[in-house]
Amino acid sequence: MELEEESLENISNDFERVGFGPLYNENSSLKGKRIKFLDTTLREGEQFPGCYFTNSQRIQIAWMLDFIGVDAIEISPVISSNHLEACKKIVKAGLNATIVAHGRALKDDIDKALECDAEFVALYHSASDTQLKYKLRVTREKAIERTVSALDYAKAHGLKARITLEDASRADPSYLVEFAKRLEEAHVDRISLPDTVGIMTPKGMYNLVKTVRENVNVPLDVHCHNDLGLALANSIAGLEAGAEQVHVSVNGLGERTGIADLSQTALVLKLLYGADVRIRFNMLFELSRLLEEYTRIPVPKSMPIVGDNAYKHKAGTHVAAVLRNPKTYELISPKTVGNKRKLVFGGLSGKNGAEFLLKMFGINVPSESEKLLSGLKSLGIDLFELELTDEMEEILKKEEFLSGMEGGKV
Repeated sequence: MELEEESLENISNDFERVGFGPLYNENSSLKGKRIKFLDTTLREGEQFPGCYFTNSQRIQIAWMLDFIGVDAIEISPVISSNHLEACKKIVKAGLNATIVAHGRALKDDIDKALECDAEFVALYHSASDTQLKYKLRVTREKAIERTVSALDYAKAHGLKARITLEDASRADPSYLVEFAKRLEEAHVDRISLPDTVGIMTPKGMYNLVKTVRENVNVPLDVHCHNDLGLALANSIAGLEAGAEQVHVSVNGLGERTGIADLSQTALVLKLLYGADVRIRFNMLFELSRLLEEYTRIPVPKSMPIVGDNAYKHKAGTHVAAVLRNPKTYELISPKTVGNKRKLVFGGLSGKNGAEFLLKMFGINVPSESEKLLSGLKSLGIDLFELELTDEMEEILKKEEFLSGMEGGKV
Protein backbone atom coordinates (compact mmCIF):
# COMPACT_ATOMS: atom_id res chain seq x y z
CA MET A 1 0.00 0.00 0.00
CA GLU A 2 1.36 3.42 -0.99
CA LEU A 3 1.08 6.26 1.49
CA GLU A 4 0.48 9.37 -0.61
CA GLU A 5 0.09 13.02 0.19
CA GLU A 6 0.57 14.35 -3.31
CA SER A 7 -0.18 17.81 -4.60
CA LEU A 8 -3.22 18.33 -6.80
CA GLU A 9 -0.90 19.41 -9.61
CA ASN A 10 0.54 15.90 -9.74
CA ILE A 11 -2.74 13.99 -9.68
CA SER A 12 -3.65 14.72 -13.30
CA ASN A 13 -0.39 13.06 -14.34
CA ASP A 14 -0.89 10.04 -12.09
CA PHE A 15 -2.37 7.42 -14.41
CA GLU A 16 -3.21 5.05 -11.55
CA ARG A 17 -5.48 7.73 -10.13
CA VAL A 18 -7.11 9.28 -13.20
CA GLY A 19 -6.84 6.42 -15.71
CA PHE A 20 -8.36 7.31 -19.07
CA GLY A 21 -10.88 9.65 -17.43
CA PRO A 22 -9.32 12.83 -18.83
CA LEU A 23 -9.86 11.51 -22.38
CA TYR A 24 -13.62 11.72 -21.80
CA ASN A 25 -13.48 15.15 -20.19
CA GLU A 26 -13.28 17.79 -22.89
CA ASN A 27 -10.60 20.47 -22.60
CA SER A 28 -12.05 23.44 -20.75
CA SER A 29 -11.57 27.14 -21.32
CA LEU A 30 -10.89 27.31 -17.58
CA LYS A 31 -7.55 25.50 -17.79
CA GLY A 32 -4.92 27.79 -16.35
CA LYS A 33 -7.46 30.59 -15.82
CA ARG A 34 -7.32 32.43 -12.50
CA ILE A 35 -10.64 31.97 -10.71
CA LYS A 36 -11.53 34.27 -7.85
CA PHE A 37 -13.55 33.10 -4.86
CA LEU A 38 -15.98 35.27 -2.93
CA ASP A 39 -17.08 33.54 0.25
CA THR A 40 -20.46 34.66 1.51
CA THR A 41 -20.79 32.41 4.57
CA LEU A 42 -21.13 35.47 6.80
CA ARG A 43 -23.94 36.89 4.64
CA GLU A 44 -25.69 34.26 2.51
CA GLY A 45 -24.67 31.48 4.89
CA GLU A 46 -26.38 33.13 7.83
CA GLN A 47 -29.63 33.05 5.84
CA PHE A 48 -29.69 29.27 6.22
CA PRO A 49 -32.53 28.43 8.62
CA GLY A 50 -31.15 27.93 12.11
CA CYS A 51 -27.79 29.55 11.36
CA TYR A 52 -26.51 32.42 13.47
CA PHE A 53 -23.05 33.59 14.49
CA THR A 54 -21.76 35.58 17.41
CA ASN A 55 -19.42 38.45 16.59
CA SER A 56 -16.38 36.56 17.86
CA GLN A 57 -17.36 33.66 15.60
CA ARG A 58 -17.77 35.98 12.61
CA ILE A 59 -14.29 37.35 13.14
CA GLN A 60 -12.80 33.88 13.55
CA ILE A 61 -14.54 32.65 10.39
CA ALA A 62 -13.29 35.68 8.46
CA TRP A 63 -9.74 35.02 9.64
CA MET A 64 -9.99 31.34 8.61
CA LEU A 65 -11.43 32.22 5.21
CA ASP A 66 -8.65 34.70 4.63
CA PHE A 67 -5.98 32.20 5.63
CA ILE A 68 -7.49 29.50 3.41
CA GLY A 69 -7.13 31.85 0.46
CA VAL A 70 -10.49 33.28 -0.65
CA ASP A 71 -10.28 36.54 -2.57
CA ALA A 72 -13.27 38.29 -1.03
CA ILE A 73 -15.41 37.93 2.10
CA GLU A 74 -18.97 39.23 2.10
CA ILE A 75 -20.87 40.43 5.16
CA SER A 76 -23.95 42.61 5.56
CA PRO A 77 -23.62 45.47 8.08
CA VAL A 78 -27.27 46.50 7.65
CA ILE A 79 -28.85 43.49 9.37
CA SER A 80 -28.28 44.54 12.98
CA SER A 81 -25.99 46.51 15.24
CA ASN A 82 -24.04 43.29 15.88
CA HIS A 83 -23.49 42.78 12.17
CA LEU A 84 -22.41 46.39 11.84
CA GLU A 85 -19.88 45.99 14.63
CA ALA A 86 -18.59 42.72 13.17
CA CYS A 87 -18.16 44.32 9.77
CA LYS A 88 -16.18 47.18 11.32
CA LYS A 89 -13.84 44.80 13.13
CA ILE A 90 -13.31 42.57 10.09
CA VAL A 91 -12.56 45.57 7.87
CA LYS A 92 -9.98 46.76 10.40
CA ALA A 93 -8.43 43.30 10.83
CA GLY A 94 -5.98 43.85 7.98
CA LEU A 95 -6.93 40.71 6.07
CA ASN A 96 -5.67 40.04 2.55
CA ALA A 97 -9.17 39.30 1.26
CA THR A 98 -11.38 42.15 0.07
CA ILE A 99 -14.15 42.78 2.59
CA VAL A 100 -17.42 43.38 0.73
CA ALA A 101 -20.20 45.19 2.61
CA HIS A 102 -23.51 43.90 1.29
CA GLY A 103 -26.79 45.80 1.19
CA ARG A 104 -29.71 47.00 -0.87
CA ALA A 105 -29.38 49.60 -3.61
CA LEU A 106 -30.29 52.29 -1.11
CA LYS A 107 -28.45 55.32 0.24
CA ASP A 108 -28.96 54.25 3.86
CA ASP A 109 -27.34 50.87 3.22
CA ILE A 110 -24.38 52.51 1.51
CA ASP A 111 -23.98 54.80 4.51
CA LYS A 112 -23.69 51.70 6.73
CA ALA A 113 -20.86 50.43 4.52
CA LEU A 114 -19.15 53.81 4.79
CA GLU A 115 -19.54 53.70 8.56
CA CYS A 116 -17.57 50.44 8.52
CA ASP A 117 -14.78 52.01 6.46
CA ALA A 118 -15.38 49.35 3.79
CA GLU A 119 -13.78 50.01 0.43
CA PHE A 120 -16.07 47.70 -1.55
CA VAL A 121 -19.86 47.59 -1.45
CA ALA A 122 -22.23 45.06 -2.99
CA LEU A 123 -25.70 46.40 -3.81
CA TYR A 124 -28.57 44.26 -5.04
CA HIS A 125 -31.74 45.02 -6.93
CA SER A 126 -34.31 42.71 -8.51
CA ALA A 127 -34.25 42.34 -12.29
CA SER A 128 -37.03 39.83 -13.02
CA ASP A 129 -40.57 40.97 -13.76
CA THR A 130 -41.91 38.67 -11.05
CA GLN A 131 -39.83 40.30 -8.32
CA LEU A 132 -40.27 43.82 -9.67
CA LYS A 133 -44.05 43.37 -9.62
CA TYR A 134 -44.62 41.48 -6.38
CA LYS A 135 -41.57 42.23 -4.24
CA LEU A 136 -40.70 45.84 -5.03
CA ARG A 137 -43.75 47.04 -6.98
CA VAL A 138 -41.70 49.14 -9.38
CA THR A 139 -41.39 49.36 -13.15
CA ARG A 140 -38.40 48.16 -15.13
CA GLU A 141 -37.20 51.70 -15.77
CA LYS A 142 -37.64 52.67 -12.13
CA ALA A 143 -35.51 49.69 -11.11
CA ILE A 144 -32.66 50.87 -13.33
CA GLU A 145 -32.99 54.46 -12.12
CA ARG A 146 -32.90 53.42 -8.45
CA THR A 147 -29.89 51.18 -8.95
CA VAL A 148 -27.90 53.68 -10.99
CA SER A 149 -28.69 56.38 -8.45
CA ALA A 150 -27.38 54.19 -5.62
CA LEU A 151 -24.33 53.30 -7.68
CA ASP A 152 -23.63 56.98 -8.34
CA TYR A 153 -23.87 57.68 -4.61
CA ALA A 154 -21.45 54.88 -3.77
CA LYS A 155 -18.93 55.96 -6.40
CA ALA A 156 -19.20 59.60 -5.30
CA HIS A 157 -18.09 58.47 -1.85
CA GLY A 158 -15.05 56.65 -3.19
CA LEU A 159 -16.41 53.11 -2.96
CA LYS A 160 -15.84 50.30 -5.39
CA ALA A 161 -19.18 48.71 -6.18
CA ARG A 162 -20.67 45.44 -7.35
CA ILE A 163 -24.27 45.34 -8.45
CA THR A 164 -26.19 42.09 -8.10
CA LEU A 165 -29.03 41.78 -10.59
CA GLU A 166 -31.19 39.60 -8.39
CA ASP A 167 -33.17 36.86 -10.13
CA ALA A 168 -31.22 37.48 -13.35
CA SER A 169 -31.98 33.95 -14.51
CA ARG A 170 -35.72 34.78 -14.78
CA ALA A 171 -35.26 38.26 -16.25
CA ASP A 172 -36.03 39.28 -19.84
CA PRO A 173 -32.65 38.91 -21.63
CA SER A 174 -33.01 42.20 -23.51
CA TYR A 175 -33.88 44.04 -20.29
CA LEU A 176 -31.02 42.35 -18.44
CA VAL A 177 -28.57 43.53 -21.11
CA GLU A 178 -30.01 47.05 -20.98
CA PHE A 179 -29.67 47.04 -17.17
CA ALA A 180 -26.06 45.86 -17.38
CA LYS A 181 -25.18 48.48 -20.00
CA ARG A 182 -26.59 51.27 -17.86
CA LEU A 183 -24.50 50.02 -14.95
CA GLU A 184 -21.40 49.94 -17.11
CA GLU A 185 -22.04 53.54 -18.15
CA ALA A 186 -22.22 54.43 -14.45
CA HIS A 187 -18.79 52.82 -13.91
CA VAL A 188 -19.82 49.76 -11.92
CA ASP A 189 -16.81 47.66 -10.87
CA ARG A 190 -18.46 44.23 -11.01
CA ILE A 191 -21.84 42.76 -11.93
CA SER A 192 -23.15 39.59 -10.27
CA LEU A 193 -25.53 37.29 -12.13
CA PRO A 194 -27.40 35.05 -9.69
CA ASP A 195 -29.58 32.04 -10.38
CA THR A 196 -31.77 33.01 -7.46
CA VAL A 197 -34.27 30.13 -7.49
CA GLY A 198 -32.16 27.43 -9.17
CA ILE A 199 -34.01 27.42 -12.48
CA MET A 200 -30.91 27.20 -14.67
CA THR A 201 -29.40 24.15 -16.32
CA PRO A 202 -25.63 24.37 -16.85
CA LYS A 203 -26.22 25.21 -20.51
CA GLY A 204 -28.75 27.85 -19.50
CA MET A 205 -26.32 29.43 -17.03
CA TYR A 206 -23.64 29.45 -19.71
CA ASN A 207 -26.00 31.25 -22.09
CA LEU A 208 -27.05 33.76 -19.43
CA VAL A 209 -23.49 34.79 -18.61
CA LYS A 210 -22.45 34.73 -22.27
CA THR A 211 -25.33 37.07 -23.17
CA VAL A 212 -24.17 39.68 -20.68
CA ARG A 213 -20.48 39.06 -21.34
CA GLU A 214 -20.92 39.85 -25.03
CA ASN A 215 -22.57 43.18 -24.30
CA VAL A 216 -20.58 44.72 -21.46
CA ASN A 217 -16.92 44.92 -20.56
CA VAL A 218 -17.34 44.53 -16.81
CA PRO A 219 -16.01 41.70 -14.60
CA LEU A 220 -18.81 39.23 -13.86
CA ASP A 221 -19.64 37.10 -10.82
CA VAL A 222 -21.87 34.03 -10.61
CA HIS A 223 -24.02 33.19 -7.59
CA CYS A 224 -25.99 29.96 -7.99
CA HIS A 225 -28.61 28.53 -5.66
CA ASN A 226 -28.97 24.82 -5.10
CA ASP A 227 -32.75 24.35 -5.15
CA LEU A 228 -32.52 21.52 -7.70
CA GLY A 229 -28.97 20.43 -6.90
CA LEU A 230 -27.23 22.22 -9.77
CA ALA A 231 -25.45 25.05 -7.96
CA LEU A 232 -21.97 23.66 -8.52
CA ALA A 233 -22.54 22.69 -12.15
CA ASN A 234 -24.18 26.02 -12.93
CA SER A 235 -21.40 27.98 -11.23
CA ILE A 236 -18.78 26.24 -13.34
CA ALA A 237 -20.82 26.77 -16.51
CA GLY A 238 -21.02 30.48 -15.72
CA LEU A 239 -17.26 30.61 -15.27
CA GLU A 240 -16.74 28.86 -18.59
CA ALA A 241 -18.95 31.51 -20.21
CA GLY A 242 -16.70 34.30 -18.98
CA ALA A 243 -17.44 35.05 -15.33
CA GLU A 244 -14.30 35.64 -13.26
CA GLN A 245 -15.50 35.23 -9.69
CA VAL A 246 -17.65 32.53 -8.11
CA HIS A 247 -19.71 32.93 -4.94
CA VAL A 248 -19.46 30.08 -2.44
CA SER A 249 -20.06 29.35 1.23
CA VAL A 250 -18.64 26.86 3.70
CA ASN A 251 -20.72 23.66 3.64
CA GLY A 252 -22.92 25.27 0.98
CA LEU A 253 -24.91 27.19 3.61
CA GLY A 254 -27.41 29.72 2.32
CA GLU A 255 -31.05 30.65 1.87
CA ARG A 256 -33.30 27.57 1.56
CA THR A 257 -31.01 24.79 0.24
CA GLY A 258 -27.95 26.99 -0.05
CA ILE A 259 -25.43 27.77 -2.77
CA ALA A 260 -22.25 26.21 -4.18
CA ASP A 261 -19.98 24.75 -1.50
CA LEU A 262 -16.48 26.20 -1.16
CA SER A 263 -14.65 22.87 -0.89
CA GLN A 264 -16.41 21.18 -3.81
CA THR A 265 -16.17 24.21 -6.09
CA ALA A 266 -12.49 24.78 -5.39
CA LEU A 267 -11.47 21.15 -5.77
CA VAL A 268 -13.49 20.48 -8.92
CA LEU A 269 -12.16 23.62 -10.62
CA LYS A 270 -8.58 22.76 -9.71
CA LEU A 271 -8.58 19.00 -10.25
CA LEU A 272 -11.03 18.45 -13.10
CA TYR A 273 -10.83 21.74 -14.96
CA GLY A 274 -7.20 22.67 -14.35
CA ALA A 275 -8.08 26.21 -13.25
CA ASP A 276 -5.75 28.42 -11.25
CA VAL A 277 -7.29 28.08 -7.78
CA ARG A 278 -5.36 29.50 -4.84
CA ILE A 279 -7.02 27.74 -1.93
CA ARG A 280 -5.34 25.85 0.92
CA PHE A 281 -7.01 22.52 0.25
CA ASN A 282 -5.58 20.80 3.31
CA MET A 283 -7.70 23.10 5.53
CA LEU A 284 -11.06 22.38 3.90
CA PHE A 285 -12.09 19.68 6.39
CA GLU A 286 -11.05 21.77 9.41
CA LEU A 287 -12.97 24.80 8.14
CA SER A 288 -16.06 22.69 7.50
CA ARG A 289 -15.99 21.28 11.02
CA LEU A 290 -15.50 24.74 12.51
CA LEU A 291 -18.72 25.87 10.84
CA GLU A 292 -20.48 22.74 12.01
CA GLU A 293 -19.38 23.48 15.57
CA TYR A 294 -20.45 27.12 15.42
CA THR A 295 -23.80 26.58 13.70
CA ARG A 296 -24.70 23.17 15.15
CA ILE A 297 -25.88 22.31 11.63
CA PRO A 298 -24.52 18.80 10.91
CA VAL A 299 -22.45 18.27 7.79
CA PRO A 300 -24.21 15.50 5.84
CA LYS A 301 -22.24 12.25 6.10
CA SER A 302 -22.53 11.85 2.33
CA MET A 303 -21.18 15.33 1.56
CA PRO A 304 -18.28 15.14 -0.92
CA ILE A 305 -14.75 15.87 0.34
CA VAL A 306 -15.60 16.91 3.91
CA GLY A 307 -18.40 14.46 4.77
CA ASP A 308 -17.77 11.67 7.26
CA ASN A 309 -18.32 9.06 4.52
CA ALA A 310 -16.12 10.74 1.90
CA TYR A 311 -13.22 8.38 2.64
CA LYS A 312 -15.04 5.58 4.40
CA HIS A 313 -14.88 2.11 2.83
CA LYS A 314 -17.29 -0.67 3.72
CA ALA A 315 -17.81 -3.37 1.04
CA GLY A 316 -15.40 -6.28 1.34
CA THR A 317 -14.02 -5.88 -2.16
CA HIS A 318 -13.47 -2.17 -1.61
CA VAL A 319 -11.71 -2.63 1.73
CA ALA A 320 -9.42 -5.31 0.30
CA ALA A 321 -8.48 -3.10 -2.65
CA VAL A 322 -7.96 0.02 -0.54
CA LEU A 323 -5.70 -1.88 1.84
CA ARG A 324 -3.43 -2.70 -1.10
CA ASN A 325 -3.65 0.67 -2.82
CA PRO A 326 -6.12 3.48 -1.96
CA LYS A 327 -5.99 4.72 -5.56
CA THR A 328 -8.40 1.91 -6.41
CA TYR A 329 -11.28 3.83 -4.82
CA GLU A 330 -9.96 7.30 -4.01
CA LEU A 331 -9.32 9.98 -6.60
CA ILE A 332 -7.33 12.03 -4.10
CA SER A 333 -5.79 11.27 -0.74
CA PRO A 334 -7.87 12.32 2.29
CA LYS A 335 -4.80 14.13 3.63
CA THR A 336 -4.99 16.48 0.65
CA VAL A 337 -8.19 17.99 2.10
CA GLY A 338 -7.52 17.29 5.77
CA ASN A 339 -9.94 14.35 6.04
CA LYS A 340 -9.32 10.80 7.32
CA ARG A 341 -9.55 7.35 5.77
CA LYS A 342 -11.83 4.91 7.62
CA LEU A 343 -12.80 1.25 7.25
CA VAL A 344 -16.16 -0.21 8.27
CA PHE A 345 -16.36 -3.72 9.70
CA GLY A 346 -19.58 -5.70 9.84
CA GLY A 347 -21.93 -7.73 7.69
CA LEU A 348 -20.30 -6.73 4.40
CA SER A 349 -16.73 -7.36 5.53
CA GLY A 350 -14.55 -9.77 3.58
CA LYS A 351 -11.77 -12.18 4.38
CA ASN A 352 -8.95 -9.73 3.81
CA GLY A 353 -10.68 -7.13 5.96
CA ALA A 354 -11.02 -9.59 8.81
CA GLU A 355 -7.40 -10.69 8.45
CA PHE A 356 -6.25 -7.08 8.45
CA LEU A 357 -8.23 -6.35 11.59
CA LEU A 358 -6.68 -9.28 13.45
CA LYS A 359 -3.18 -8.37 12.28
CA MET A 360 -3.65 -4.89 13.69
CA PHE A 361 -4.18 -6.62 17.05
CA GLY A 362 -1.11 -8.80 16.54
CA ILE A 363 -3.05 -11.98 15.68
CA ASN A 364 -1.74 -13.73 12.55
CA VAL A 365 -3.69 -17.00 12.57
CA PRO A 366 -5.76 -17.71 9.38
CA SER A 367 -8.32 -19.84 11.23
CA GLU A 368 -9.08 -16.95 13.56
CA SER A 369 -9.80 -14.61 10.65
CA GLU A 370 -12.30 -17.16 9.32
CA LYS A 371 -14.06 -17.22 12.67
CA LEU A 372 -14.11 -13.42 12.86
CA LEU A 373 -15.47 -13.14 9.34
CA SER A 374 -18.23 -15.64 10.09
CA GLY A 375 -19.17 -13.75 13.22
CA LEU A 376 -19.27 -10.40 11.43
CA LYS A 377 -21.46 -11.72 8.65
CA SER A 378 -23.83 -13.41 11.06
CA LEU A 379 -24.48 -10.07 12.74
CA GLY A 380 -25.41 -8.50 9.40
CA ILE A 381 -24.86 -4.95 10.66
CA ASP A 382 -22.06 -2.40 10.72
CA LEU A 383 -20.31 -3.28 13.96
CA PHE A 384 -17.65 -0.59 14.18
CA GLU A 385 -15.40 1.74 12.20
CA LEU A 386 -11.62 2.00 12.25
CA GLU A 387 -9.85 5.24 11.42
CA LEU A 388 -6.50 4.56 9.80
CA THR A 389 -3.97 6.58 11.75
CA ASP A 390 -0.58 7.61 10.38
CA GLU A 391 0.95 4.76 12.37
CA MET A 392 -1.40 2.22 10.79
CA GLU A 393 -0.70 3.60 7.34
CA GLU A 394 3.04 3.18 7.96
CA ILE A 395 2.51 -0.44 8.96
CA LEU A 396 0.52 -1.07 5.79
CA LYS A 397 3.42 0.20 3.69
CA LYS A 398 5.40 -2.86 4.71
CA GLU A 399 4.98 -5.53 2.04
CA GLU A 400 5.22 -8.36 4.55
CA PHE A 401 2.12 -7.11 6.34
CA LEU A 402 -0.10 -7.64 3.30
CA SER A 403 1.78 -10.56 1.80
CA GLY A 404 -0.35 -13.14 3.54
CA MET A 405 -3.64 -11.77 2.21
CA GLU A 406 -5.08 -13.69 -0.68
CA GLY A 407 -5.23 -11.66 -3.89
CA GLY A 408 -8.63 -11.42 -5.53
CA LYS A 409 -10.47 -12.76 -2.51
CA VAL A 410 -12.59 -10.71 -0.19
